[in-house]
Amino acid sequence: MSELVSGLVPADRLQDLTHDDITRYSRQLLLAEIGIEGQKKLKGAKVLIVGTGGLGAPLALYLAAAGVGTLGLVDFDCVDVSNLHRQIIHGSRDVGRPKVASARDRIRALNPLVDVVTYNEPLKSDNALDIIREYDVVADGTDNYVTRYLVNDACVLLGKPNVYGSVFQFEGQASVFYAKHGPCYRCLYREPPPPGLVPSCAEGGVLGILPGVIGMIQANEVIKLLVGGGDPLIGRLLLYDAWKMKFRELKLERDPECPVCSEHPTITELVDYESFCRIGAKPDEAPVESISATELKRRFDENKPVQVIDLREPHERAYFKFPNAKVIPLGQVIRRMDELNPAVDTVFVCKIGQRSILAIRNLRGAGYQGKMMNLLDGVQGWIREVDPSAKQI
Repeated sequence: MSELVSGLVPADRLQDLTHDDITRYSRQLLLAEIGIEGQKKLKGAKVLIVGTGGLGAPLALYLAAAGVGTLGLVDFDCVDVSNLHRQIIHGSRDVGRPKVASARDRIRALNPLVDVVTYNEPLKSDNALDIIREYDVVADGTDNYVTRYLVNDACVLLGKPNVYGSVFQFEGQASVFYAKHGPCYRCLYREPPPPGLVPSCAEGGVLGILPGVIGMIQANEVIKLLVGGGDPLIGRLLLYDAWKMKFRELKLERDPECPVCSEHPTITELVDYESFCRIGAKPDEAPVESISATELKRRFDENKPVQVIDLREPHERAYFKFPNAKVIPLGQVIRRMDELNPAVDTVFVCKIGQRSILAIRNLRGAGYQGKMMNLLDGVQGWIREVDPSAKQI
C-alpha cells in the first residue's frame, strides 16, 4: 500500500534540510523508514486539521513536533474551561480565546519552524473545497456528523486522503478514507443516525485520555501517508476501548453503490449537509416547538399546568435534579407513553436539548396526541437563565 501513497507531497515543495532541521529531528532521522528523504517530505507537506479540540490537539502537537511544514487549523469555537481536561493544546489562560489562535501560539512555541495557517470559521459547503484543495492530507478531528460527511465528500471530490478519528466516553475509532485506494466514510456509514440518538461528548462525556490516544493514532497515519511508508489504515477500521484496554480491527470494503466514491456516484458536488444530517425538521415533518427556560419558570411561578419529563440518565441527574420533573429516560419514553397526560402541555428536558427533540418526534410517530415542547438548550439553558448558582457540567 505504501507505494500507492508515496507521491502526496509534490516534488517542487521538497527542500534540503537545514542545520536546525537536522538538529531538531535527529532522533527521527535515524529511522531508516524516515531518513533524510522522509523528513524532506514532512517539511514540504501541508496538512489540514479540522477541529482543534480533543482529537485536533494531539494531532497538531505531534505533527508539529514531527516537522510537518505547514499546518492548517479550522475551528470557529472558543476555549472553554470544560475543554481543558482533554484538549491539551490549550491552557487555562486561553479560556475565552479562539481555539485556532490558542493552538497556533502553542504550536509556534513547540516548533517555530512550522508554518501555521488558521481559519477561524466553520467549514461549510461554500468554502470547504477552496480550503481543502491547498493541502495534501486532511485530518478530521470533528465531533459532529455534518462536518464529517462534508469533509469526506470534499476529500473524495478532490482526491485527498481523509484521516478519520472519533471518540465517545471510553471508546474511539480511527481509519484512513482514501477513495483512490479504498473505501470512504460513506462506505462505512451510508447515512447518519437520527439527531439526538447518539449523544455528543457534551451530553455523554468522554475520558480525557481517549482523544489523546486516537489523535496520536491519526497523527501516526498522517506521517505514514506523507513519507509513503508503513501500512496505512486504508480499508481498516481500528477500534479502541480505553476502559478495557483492548484494540480490535475491522476490515472495510468499498461500497459498489456508494453515492460519492463508486463508479457511478450520485453526489458530484457538495450538498446541504445540515439537511442531509436532518438538523432541523424534514420538509414533510412538523417542526418541534421549543420553550425557553425563562418561560417555563414563569409557568411554574403562575402555577400553570405543565408536565416536565426529564430524559436524562441517573448519572446525569446526580449533579442537578430538575425541579417538578418526572424521570423517564429516553430509551423508555415510548413504552411509558401512557404515563403522560395528553390534556396537559408536556416539556421534555435533556442536557442540551437534542434528545428531547428525538423523544418528541418518536412520540409523534407512536401516535401521542398531546402538546409537546422541547426545553431550549436543556438543563444548560435552565442553569444559565434561571439558576446560575447550580453546578453545571
